[in-house]
Amino acid sequence: MNAGPGPAADPVTGGPAAGRPVPPAGPGAPLPGSRQQVDGGVALMGNVGGDFTYLNITAWDWDDEATERILKPRLREGPYPPDEVRDRLYGFVEPPSYAHCRKVLDGRIVLLRARAGTGAGTAAFALLAERHGEGGVTGLDAMEDLSAWRPKAGRGYLLQGLPAASARSLDGVRLAGLAEALRGAGAHLVVTMAQDARLPSGSGRWEAAHVAPGPRDVAERRLRLMVAEGRLGSERLAFFLKDLDSPAFGEYLSTHPLPGDAVDLSDGLLQSAETSAPAESVLEDLLTGTEAAARSALARSRHSADEVSLMAAIALLPGQDRTVIEQFTAALRPLLGERAAGAGRSGHPEDGPPDVLGPSFEDRLEAIGARSLAPRSSSSDRYRCPVQPVVFSGRHRSATLLRHLWLDFEGMPEALWGALEQLGHQPGLDLAAGEAIGRVLAHATGPGALNQLHRFASSGDRWRRRLVAVALGELVQHPLVSGAVKEQMRRWSRSSAELRCTVAETCGGSYGLARPAAALRLLDGVLDGPSPELDVKLRSAVSFALGALLTEAGNHAEVLEAVTRWLEAGRGTPRHTLAVHVIHALSLSTFPQRGTPGAVRTSLARILEGHPAQGFALVVPGLDDPATYEAVAGALGRIEADPDLFHRVAFDHLLSELARTAGRRRGVVRFLLERHRDHANASRRENAS
Repeated sequence: MNAGPGPAADPVTGGPAAGRPVPPAGPGAPLPGSRQQVDGGVALMGNVGGDFTYLNITAWDWDDEATERILKPRLREGPYPPDEVRDRLYGFVEPPSYAHCRKVLDGRIVLLRARAGTGAGTAAFALLAERHGEGGVTGLDAMEDLSAWRPKAGRGYLLQGLPAASARSLDGVRLAGLAEALRGAGAHLVVTMAQDARLPSGSGRWEAAHVAPGPRDVAERRLRLMVAEGRLGSERLAFFLKDLDSPAFGEYLSTHPLPGDAVDLSDGLLQSAETSAPAESVLEDLLTGTEAAARSALARSRHSADEVSLMAAIALLPGQDRTVIEQFTAALRPLLGERAAGAGRSGHPEDGPPDVLGPSFEDRLEAIGARSLAPRSSSSDRYRCPVQPVVFSGRHRSATLLRHLWLDFEGMPEALWGALEQLGHQPGLDLAAGEAIGRVLAHATGPGALNQLHRFASSGDRWRRRLVAVALGELVQHPLVSGAVKEQMRRWSRSSAELRCTVAETCGGSYGLARPAAALRLLDGVLDGPSPELDVKLRSAVSFALGALLTEAGNHAEVLEAVTRWLEAGRGTPRHTLAVHVIHALSLSTFPQRGTPGAVRTSLARILEGHPAQGFALVVPGLDDPATYEAVAGALGRIEADPDLFHRVAFDHLLSELARTAGRRRGVVRFLLERHRDHANASRRENAS
């Protein structure tokens, strides 16, 4: 006999909606009045489909300050969400080599040679999306051994940045076998590689050379799309098309012929239309971000510690508030003096009386080609305080300047790390600096390039570990260094508690979203530490990573399976402790819990509805474990008491499955007996009344 209709359920937790009476307690449910309602929460900004930010308003075991913004990865090892493929193909112009590549793909494999930055990756996405749709593209690990790899489904597979060693193993015989396997699965494979990569003989029938589309065509295509979307007026389009044909723009495109250059140009023209700036200013801004302009700026400022420190601050912390820039500049300035003194260098002697006032901040910005933006509300601070971001006037100048400062001048990385340490946490600093450092280290060489991250990765401060996590998430998206990053993560996952926290934080970002299966394996290793006790900070870091993975629906099943394995790992282990924490949250409220970071929250009721197999697999050991029995049984009782949830979860089927497994599970037997007793008592009370 089913329980009578109960109150409407909260759509997330499965519990009673706000203002509704609490239903009668089910088997194992807590007594009335013993439930705690958590009113705290998190403020969320942005679309979950893109990057988003968690603002940690009420910290629960999460007292370390850091920015919990999750960046979407550019490269994935697994299925690409359709919206990401659609975004990558925005403004796509078929390159001259596209028709030939399409013909080669009829043979199931394309080995696409290309120079860096020529748009080969975009062309590869377009080729595969034509055959399998925007939702049918799956990324492969750049280190995948294609001679042994075989497709698992009829999808389009993409491997970007094939290493030279792997290329040498792809002879004609192996490629023929792979092509046959792809044909049998109804799949296709596109591999991008360097233009000078060497392949064995016999692979020619699958090779194709990528030729970049014309930059003017790319710029015009994007401008026309902006008009179609209503972001640009048709009159402005006519003017901009004339500008593209002018000598100045023609010269720029001839010396900057890559598709990315055309994208920057079209975006700059749109911005000029929005700000009523002359089109010529777009070229000026673009030219300030070139390698030559960066070297020239550093050469002009090499005798001024103030100018160099200010340039370094803006380059390392782009878009940060002016007060943060000034603090970093003040911290770095004496370190640069010590660096120069240690190398036996000194600045120009000063003539005349000292200037006790000095130039204003705006004058100093103007001297190095930077400017303050209009004040705005902070997107990284919990109190949404007003900030005034500081940026360079030209596109890409921050990245170019920082790369030269970091890689070309002895002792500069140590000085920059030292200034960051003195600065302390500022809202958004860990994200901005982490991204910038990751981009720089992608160009670093030598076996010790990643060692400098250890300084912050082993810190007790969460914002420093978070900075490293963001940097590693950026680094791993560069195929040449991705192998080194993965090895570093593997080693750290079995090291100190702080380093394991850094690994978990890294899994809770673009690194984990790009390779969820690998991230869950790392988290499993992180929980296999030397101590049987689960460190509170480590529990928070792993919970944060699981919450980040749950922001994408495709990861839900794998996360639930991992939690189930951890629950069955044995009591008293960190894995079991973490699983108990997650199951309590799912059963009593949501995971992630209210008041902790999380853009997507789920509950046991929602899991049983959306993932019945994984939900059942979690419920059975949850009932069988004394540490989670009360929470799981109470959640099931609340689901049964609500008619809507009862049908959405297919509770009758769930009960029959539990009865089928009861003989081997004492906790399941206990739940069924208590449920039967409660229903019998309720029936007697009804008859007596």
